[in-house]
Parts: sequence; C-alpha cells; structure tokens
Amino acid sequence: MKSLQEFLQNFFKNKGQYVFLSLLIAKVCGFISSIVVVRMLPQSDFGMMTIVASVFTVFATFSGLGSSQGFLRFGAIAEQAEEKEKLHQHFFLQGFLYQLILSVLFILSSIFFVQKYGDVLLIFIFFTIRLIGFYFFNHIQSYFRVYHDNKNFARVNNVVNVFGLILIIILTYFFGLKGYLLAISLAPFLSLFWFFKYKILNFQRIKLQKKELWSYSFHAVFTAFLSDLLFSLDILLLGFLLNENAVADYKVAIILPSNLTFLAVSMLQADFPKIAKNAHNQLFVKDYISNYYKIFIPICLVIFGVSFFFAKEILTLFFSSQYAHETQVFLILVITFLMNMLFRNLFGNLLSAVGEMKKNTIISIFSLIVLAISAFILVPKFQILGMGISVFLAMSFSGFLGMFFFWKYFKKLG
Repeated sequence: MKSLQEFLQNFFKNKGQYVFLSLLIAKVCGFISSIVVVRMLPQSDFGMMTIVASVFTVFATFSGLGSSQGFLRFGAIAEQAEEKEKLHQHFFLQGFLYQLILSVLFILSSIFFVQKYGDVLLIFIFFTIRLIGFYFFNHIQSYFRVYHDNKNFARVNNVVNVFGLILIIILTYFFGLKGYLLAISLAPFLSLFWFFKYKILNFQRIKLQKKELWSYSFHAVFTAFLSDLLFSLDILLLGFLLNENAVADYKVAIILPSNLTFLAVSMLQADFPKIAKNAHNQLFVKDYISNYYKIFIPICLVIFGVSFFFAKEILTLFFSSQYAHETQVFLILVITFLMNMLFRNLFGNLLSAVGEMKKNTIISIFSLIVLAISAFILVPKFQILGMGISVFLAMSFSGFLGMFFFWKYFKKLG
C-alpha cells in the first residue's frame, strides 16, 4: 500500500464502497428522521425523548457485553471457516443472555426519571424493545464483516435504515410521539430476515477458551460505552443543569456535526479486518495512516469552509429559523467532529484493530473526566455554548492521547 491510488484500489477491491454507501444511507436516514422529529413533535416531547435516547445509547453500547466486537476481532483473524463458525455460535448465544439482563436493567433505570418526567416510562418501554432488536442487528453486521461480505453488510444496513425511516415518517405523522416510538422499536427487527435466510440463529452451545475472548470483548464494550457516553453525557448534564428546551436547542446544533464522522468511520469499518490481520506490519500501518490523511485533511478543510460561511443558512434550511441563532455552538461542534475524524476516529480504531483495547479504555475514562469537569464549570456561565466548548476539550484530549498511545505501539513494531 505505497500510494493513495493503491490504497483506494484495495478499498474498492474489498467492496468498501458498499460499506461507505450503506453508512452514508444510514446517516442520511438518521438525519432525516431527526428533522422529522424536530418538526413534528412539540419541543418538550422532543427534549424528553432525547434524554431517554441518551440513556438508550449508553445501554446499546453494552449490547451483548461486547459479543459482536469480540466476534469481529477474533473472527477476522481466524484462518478456518470452521473456527469462525464456532466463534460465531459461542458469542451469539452468550451475548444474547447478557442482552436480556441489560434490557431488564434499562427498563429499571427509568425510576430515576419518572418523578421529573411523568410520561417517560412509556418511552423507556419502547426503547427496551428496540434494545433487544439492536442486538440482532449488531450481530448480523459483525457476521458479514467477519466473512468479508460487505455487500450483504450493506444490504441489511440499508433495509433497516430505509424502512425504519419510512416507518418513522408515516407513524410519527399520524400518531405523534407514540408512532415514532413504535417505528424505532420495530426497525432493528427487520434484520431477522437475514438470520433466517442464512440460518444464523443457532443455539448450539460451543465450549471455547473464554478468558482471552471475553477479556477483549469486555474491554471493547466498556471502551465503546465510555466513548459513546461522551455523546450522551452532554445531553444528560444539560438536562440536569438546565432544562429540556436547552437539550432540544443543543441537540439540533449537534445533529449535523456529529454525522460528519461517518466519512471516516465507513472507511475504518470496511478496513477493520484487514488492519487486524496486518497489525504487526509496520510498513502497512505507516502507509495506511499516510493515505488516510491524504483523503481526509482536504475533506475536513472543505467542510469547515462551508460551515464557517453558511452556518446560519444551514441551521435555517434544515431545522427552521427557530434554531438559527445557535451558530456559535454549531461551529464549535463542527470543528470538534472534524478533529475527531483526524485523530480520535483514526487512532481509536487502529488501537482496537491491533488489540490495544485497554489503551482506548484509559483514554475514554480521562475524556469523560475532562467533559464532566468542563461542563460543570462552563455550562452555568455560557449555557449550551459552554457544553459545546466542553465537548471540544474532551474529544480533542482523547484524540491526541490516542495518537500518543498508538505512536508508542508503532515504535515497538520496528
């Protein structure tokens, strides 16, 4: 992988374009659904739903206690199809049992919100159903990636997201908040079609050496939890320090910036099995990082330029003039997520692929500390702008620390 041309050729040879397009479709569908919810629901309902969705994000990260991440990592480096299948059966069954326990804990967590938000229990019930469906959706995605079947990975992603969006538009229009909740709870279960088609539902118990497998999985899921908590803690802290209207304003400001990272994530997801197999090849790793930056530095500069000059117009176009005044926090969040693409996304995924998951855990813990401290200092004084600055500080810290840890790993390869 000596040149950018060869880098892109390998990406297309691996059918990475299917992953990219499917993640693009997922982001577009998620973005449109966000606009639908913002425009169709009252601000108070939207704010309350956003708070529950933030709690859901935390629990969804623990899906199967890392079974899909563990299967992806060890399935990718397994040489024989029989070995991959044993790993698949082991992780699927054990992970499903963990998922049921998580679902019970999620619904019980509603007791912390019932007193302040009276109708929140119904929202938690629908999100609990979604949480179970989310497990099947995650597992089938890992299954196709392990077998380098990016085409089917894209298909299941597209069906769940596109039909999920259609359900959201129709049901939200006719039934409001309840219709939206019904739509998001049903959507991930569409992935069951592929489970039956490829006979993936298998409850045969397989005995394997669990310590190494689940050690990686637990670290992977805990790191993902801490990482995603950065995207939930801001909402939860705003709900605690301010109110649901402030949550709604901030959520609108972050929707577009947070979706920018799909560009980097799609490439890194498509290449994850390949990176894992070449984890000890210093030349491969060096060329990969170099070519990654050749692609994404120009992209980030263009996105920043457009956002800087047209921030108000962008917010008005997508979310109405009601939210157009949040240009400052919008620009701060754009810068934050562009830096995320260049540092945190890249080095976090590289550390995961090469098996240095514990380093990602350390990074995420310190990042959360930075976010919490910054928020308690800045939000009371600067409102949601203070939260934007806090997120910028936390994510920048995690990106540079990830680069530092990976550089230490890289030097050992020589």
